[in-house]
Amino acid sequence: MPAKSAAQQKAAGAALSAKRGETPKSKLKGASKSMLSMSEKQLEEFAHTKRKNKPEHVSKAH
Repeated sequence: MPAKSAAQQKAAGAALSAKRGETPKSKLKGASKSMLSMSEKQLEEFAHTKRKNKPEHVSKAH
């Protein structure tokens, strides 16, 4: 599943880094912290999405 926004991609990258032990989990905030429950493979798919033509943020559906 590809990331839908650049912000989502960045959050997945931060969570992936923490999951691999490259970044302390205590430094994570918001979305990246909640993404820790995802598998490493899922995080890789989100983090490796191309950013071209992606919005910075996607508004939530009401």
